[in-house]
Amino acid sequence: MNEPKPAWIIEKERSKRENYQETIWLFGLHAVRDALENPTRHKLRLIITKNAADKLSEAIKQSGLLPEFSDPRKFSAPIDSQSVHQGVALEVKGLNWGEISEVCKPINNGSRVVVLDRVTDPNNVGAILRSAEVFGALAVIAPLRYSAPETGALAKTASGAMERQPYLKVKNLGNTLDKLKEMGYFIIGLDSEGESEMGNLGTILDGPIALVLGAEGPGLRHKTKDICDVLARITPTKNFGSLNVSNAAAVALYASKKIDKT
Repeated sequence: MNEPKPAWIIEKERSKRENYQETIWLFGLHAVRDALENPTRHKLRLIITKNAADKLSEAIKQSGLLPEFSDPRKFSAPIDSQSVHQGVALEVKGLNWGEISEVCKPINNGSRVVVLDRVTDPNNVGAILRSAEVFGALAVIAPLRYSAPETGALAKTASGAMERQPYLKVKNLGNTLDKLKEMGYFIIGLDSEGESEMGNLGTILDGPIALVLGAEGPGLRHKTKDICDVLARITPTKNFGSLNVSNAAAVALYASKKIDKT
């Protein structure tokens, strides 16, 4: 007689089933083109105008999906009417990037990951995914709750990066940061009152780095700060002004990449 499955396995299997059942409507030429060309993306429905179909003809052919044509004056896809859809919308299922232990396994001393502490604005997260891809980050990590879900708005801001840049959701951010430490990452929290200047961390940056950024306004939570190995600031030229979280992520990624010597 088989023994019953442990509760944690049952919960993990249920969560995977639920995630697989969820669908997302992507829109916009860049986001849809990259999703159509992504062999790992499960594609369900393509609603498109004749003009947009002409622009995406190669990607549509490659996907093997049969498009449903729509009148541009009455675009029939079930998305917000205010969305800048550019005449195309694609229903897909979420991507499964895999486990942190595999996706974030350090490749070399220049390995970088970005961790988001309750950043919920899809435009900011989309921009961060773009920067993470540009600077070669292995992944962007966020908590399951209080984070921006995969949506059409996020995908459009990411301009295709959502198809290529791992965006991992975790149940407990603190435990994940501890796991990253065990994997060899040095944890740098971005904080306006950090004791160190991001550009002056020197040899600290000669190894795998996890950059942790908090939400606009509240910033990093206290318990997140306590886990970080160092808190670093991006000092403005004047005594006023600050960067939003997506710009701060880009600057921090560039600063850490520039100083890396591998």
